[in-house]
Amino acid sequence: MTLAELVLTGDLARPARLTVPDLLRWPQHRVRVSFECATSGIQHHGFTGPRLYDVLTAAGPGFDPGRRKDRLRFLIAVSGADGHHALLSWAEIDPDFAHAPVLLGVSIDDSPLDGAGPQLVLPQDRCGARHISGIRGIRVDGGYGGWHPESATPGRVSAATP
Repeated sequence: MTLAELVLTGDLARPARLTVPDLLRWPQHRVRVSFECATSGIQHHGFTGPRLYDVLTAAGPGFDPGRRKDRLRFLIAVSGADGHHALLSWAEIDPDFAHAPVLLGVSIDDSPLDGAGPQLVLPQDRCGARHISGIRGIRVDGGYGGWHPESATPGRVSAATP
């Protein structure tokens, strides 16, 4: 069996390529989730895996220790093998802020995901829209530090109108 590989890229000191067996080296957490899906009704599952925060922290996100709350400008983009994508902010997973228990699921209902690859599990989401199966890539991006919104006239849209 070929193992699916997850690639960690972006503003990281230690980018990595990880498989489910690699992810089993982190502390494992178990969550029960209920997703209310518009197309398939309510689904109940149990997932086991490491916290996304632990895996990304080990990869060394490029936070600037001289900038107050620098972590808040970082985004996390997750891509699945089926083309689905999800976006999270670092503040969602950081224990100093929202501390959401987001997992990289390595098993679902006690079935290993070695061949399919890990799944993004957000137990706090009522709908499973940000649940990504077969994760192939996670990009950490802190490139928003120099961005400043342009001035706009109050009550007017500043973007070009057709």
